Amino acid sequence: MSRPYAYGVVDVDEAIVLAVDGVGDGDRVYPIENGSIAALVSDVTSADPERSDENVRRHDEVLREVMTADGGRTVVPMRYGMIFRNEETVTNVLEGATSALTQSLRQIEGAEELGVSVVTPPNDSIDEDAIRETVDAELDPIARDVARNRLFSDRLVVNRSYLVDRDDRDAFDGAVGRLEERHGDAIVRYTGPFAPYSFVDVTIGAQG
Repeated sequence: MSRPYAYGVVDVDEAIVLAVDGVGDGDRVYPIENGSIAALVSDVTSADPERSDENVRRHDEVLREVMTADGGRTVVPMRYGMIFRNEETVTNVLEGATSALTQSLRQIEGAEELGVSVVTPPNDSIDEDAIRETVDAELDPIARDVARNRLFSDRLVVNRSYLVDRDDRDAFDGAVGRLEERHGDAIVRYTGPFAPYSFVDVTIGAQG
């Protein structure tokens, strides 16, 4: 018996069907609608897909494809492993979370998450304050919102997630380029786009 595996939620007007290489044996993403919103799911035969690097990567890649197809769409991402008993269960969950999901969709509408971290080389003397000042001045003002993530290494000077409007992506790319030019001895890691996990806070429980 197959079950719906959920990747994220979109406005019903942005629902999409995609042929994908999804989690487990999911090979097609399709919408399950409830009112103004829709969950994007694929059918999987396992009630508990292995949390492997491959499956996690596929989950993220499906979300990225949803976000970028046809000029882009806004998606509230669901965490890995959200499997539901059937389509009716999905619609019931959407019904109960409509207000929170709709609010999240409005908050992140037209935006994507980008990551920027800056690492200093070992045994090198770099002005870390100057790096942070550049980031504060060049990158932060372009973003709609900024999440300052944990600095888990002594060499990690900056570790931030940015919510950036798609229309401002070129400007943000340029700002990252200036950061790299201005602090050429540091290592700048620029990642994304990602679904905006860092900027939504909706908890939905899967029902098996």
